[in-house]
Amino acid sequence: MNDNASTLYAKLLGETAAISWEELQPFFARGALLWVDGAADLVGVALAVAEDDKAQVAALLAAGTLGKVEEDRAQDLLARDPKLWAVVVAPWVLIQERDEAPTRH
Repeated sequence: MNDNASTLYAKLLGETAAISWEELQPFFARGALLWVDGAADLVGVALAVAEDDKAQVAALLAAGTLGKVEEDRAQDLLARDPKLWAVVVAPWVLIQERDEAPTRH
């Protein structure tokens, strides 16, 4: 990771916060939510999106690590109301279900 990426990673990490599904629903309604698999580094994925790293984002999409929040997942999140973490990379809000605070991997 170069210095610019490292600085952006730190910025994104500082902007990552716990959030409820209720707070995210307006973003879902606009189609602006992206789901990040729980095993992935949320901030690392956000960095790839922020840097418009087309190859890495394509690989994440192909692997199912990153994707739009679909209706069935939204219904599940509404029913369970799990602890979610989010980071904004305009125009997207990337979200992830995690048990603990996000950490750098």
